[in-house]
Amino acid sequence: MNHFWLNTPWAGRTSLYSAPGSAVFKLALGEAPRSIPSAADIRAGAQQPATRTSVGAVDRILAHFAHHTEIARVHTAAATLGDLGQQHLGFNDLEEILGLSRTFRVQADHACAIDDLVDALRQVSVVEQAYPNYLSALPFSRVTAVPLIEPALSPIVNDIRREDDGWPSRRQVHAVKALAYENGDPSIIIGVVDTGVAQNHQELSSKIRRGIDTVQLQATQMAQGIQLVGDLGGIDTDPEDNVGHGTACAGIIAAQGQHIPPGLAGECRLLPVRVLGAARFPGKKELSGVGALGDIDQGVKMCADLGAKVINMSFGTPESALAAHDPKPHSDVVRYCLARGCILIAASGNSGLAERFAPASLENVIAVGAVDPFNRPAPFSTGGDHVDIAAPGVRVLSTGLEGYQLVTGTSFAAPFVAAAAGLLVSRAARRAYPLDSAGVRHLLISSATPWPEGRVEGHGPGILNVYAALQTLDREIDRSMTQD
Repeated sequence: MNHFWLNTPWAGRTSLYSAPGSAVFKLALGEAPRSIPSAADIRAGAQQPATRTSVGAVDRILAHFAHHTEIARVHTAAATLGDLGQQHLGFNDLEEILGLSRTFRVQADHACAIDDLVDALRQVSVVEQAYPNYLSALPFSRVTAVPLIEPALSPIVNDIRREDDGWPSRRQVHAVKALAYENGDPSIIIGVVDTGVAQNHQELSSKIRRGIDTVQLQATQMAQGIQLVGDLGGIDTDPEDNVGHGTACAGIIAAQGQHIPPGLAGECRLLPVRVLGAARFPGKKELSGVGALGDIDQGVKMCADLGAKVINMSFGTPESALAAHDPKPHSDVVRYCLARGCILIAASGNSGLAERFAPASLENVIAVGAVDPFNRPAPFSTGGDHVDIAAPGVRVLSTGLEGYQLVTGTSFAAPFVAAAAGLLVSRAARRAYPLDSAGVRHLLISSATPWPEGRVEGHGPGILNVYAALQTLDREIDRSMTQD
């Protein structure tokens, strides 16, 4: 994390890149046609895309700017998820009110002037929102690969593990004491919405539930010289990672502890959701994650619909890069997940500036910055008054595609907090105590280890202390029982 952005055809209006001929629009409540199929069914071959919406004003605009259009509903209904050919039916009141049932992606011919199309759609009263289907890419990770074979692993392990009670990053958050106090509940699911997860990794395979892949990219959507790699063509249940970013996040949460510390979420289970495909950029050997905002939103919603209680989102869009009338990315799906009782965690960004990246900047999302091994804010960590807490994000040892890796970035601080949220929810469930996102944020902030040199503006009150957060939760539960 965080996303950097490709050169854009919207010069002077935004620094974001949109897929050629692709836009997203949301119709007003009561105006969305029921018949347009979901993108999931179209990619599965169970439906054909619509060529018009049956909303007269919208169809006239589409016909004016494009010779041919293919229209799909971005989201699937929670009630019919997995029911091939029917996933555009049965949206509930929440999905209708928040607009998820009314959001569509249009793919026009590449010669279409997408900015003019979007501007025209915005003038129509039945259109609530319209914006280009922006593409985003993860930066090239600061990674040191570590082989899977134990003898090769030993030197770097011995260098990192300096004390008997653990490893620097895990020691900073008091992981050993926390897991001894509460080892997690297997019924609590933590979603990792990212580049996927290496599902057969020896550290992860026993903790992973069946996930989902919503990446729908085409080579023609990429700037010249960018090569797409791996599975790109459709929505399926095989969220295999080609990049390593999501796998590193997963290891922090759910590793078995064979060669690295056990995942901080203990016995909680992991749900991998692949929303970012793999791409090789010119002059780079490493692969990077790239995806469309529509695909990302679809994956976040599916994550909640598949039962995730905690969702880790180590990606972000700079609000400063948006055009004047663009909605904040991921706003609708974030409101949906919160309404379903999910706890949302997001990385603050790696710009080193005081600025806002969505979804970390969105209301009731827990925004996480990075701290170095000396308990100082990492110099790259994006700050701001929306940042809630910091966690280790410098040279964190975690799982890689075939072995292990040292990773740096707020991407890898966020999973520490997601894992902590999993333990808190597990503890609360064990004591029959309700706990929502606001409650988790309060517990994390009130129990954080203060910055050693006093308050640091823009990076939250301090560093994640999972053991203290669990103790604080128990005290609050005890007080509530006494008052009752």
